[in-house]
Amino acid sequence: MTFEHKSVLLEETVDSLNVRPEGVYVDGTLGGGGHALEICRRLGERGRLIGIDQDSDAVEAACARLRDYKDKVTVVKSNYEDIRSVLDGLGIQGVDGICLDLGVSSYQLDNPERGFTYREDAPLDMRMDQEQELTAASVVNDYSQSELCRVIRDYGEERFAANIARHIAAARDKKRIETTGELIEIIKAAIPMKARAVGGHPAKRTFQAVRIEVNRELEVLENTVDTMIDLLNPGGRLCIITFHSLEDRIVKNRFRNNENPCICPPDFPVCVCGKKSKGHVVTRKPVLPTQAEIQENKRSKSSKLRVFERGA
Repeated sequence: MTFEHKSVLLEETVDSLNVRPEGVYVDGTLGGGGHALEICRRLGERGRLIGIDQDSDAVEAACARLRDYKDKVTVVKSNYEDIRSVLDGLGIQGVDGICLDLGVSSYQLDNPERGFTYREDAPLDMRMDQEQELTAASVVNDYSQSELCRVIRDYGEERFAANIARHIAAARDKKRIETTGELIEIIKAAIPMKARAVGGHPAKRTFQAVRIEVNRELEVLENTVDTMIDLLNPGGRLCIITFHSLEDRIVKNRFRNNENPCICPPDFPVCVCGKKSKGHVVTRKPVLPTQAEIQENKRSKSSKLRVFERGA
């Protein structure tokens, strides 16, 4: 199966980066290279792009897609949480723009072997980095019932989390849960029939939760936004595309805190905490996909783009 992924909010994201021909840019979630390719098209002879992705299949696909720009592109297999060490290793102190597309690629969703989808029976995997040890099977079978409940409730925002965790614990006492199909049937049995009839696939929220846990998605995002802003040169921009409220909330709050980090009480006449703004939020409201894009690519429907610009 070839690595294919239709980049969402493509023009909006690259336009928001304000690409300078001689600038240095990072695509921290390289994927199939869609955003990276458009950035490369706007770079001059001295411009440079650093592409980072933890998925070996994505790295291979992106290298092939960007081969016409190989003189200005460096691709690194890593997690964007390691962006500082990646740039240090390349001798780069600051960059003019960074973009992240936090969505799961179409390839990962549509390839049953990767175990991300609830639409086909496949091994419980869900790893974006196939070299890591923790898999979806590990989470489902080895976490305690209370830990499972927390994951499903907090990361899936699933109101039946406790019952789903209870059903999973009962099922795995009889035999280890190995496939997505087995997990789906357990989830269905844990959700009342009336609730299953509305709101999409009954396993959607639980699968999202397990995937987030396996790949530490929210933890990595929360811990890395400030670092990425620190790495921006004056006037540089950080563009992040999110796909659900948990991600979007983190980005919105981190951007707001970097714009206004003051912790002084509101009634203080002047700031005494000494915390200085690192820049400003460009997007007071997130940029959303057009109806035309949604019709062409249904997976873009929930996407939101937020942009932060580093100050002088």
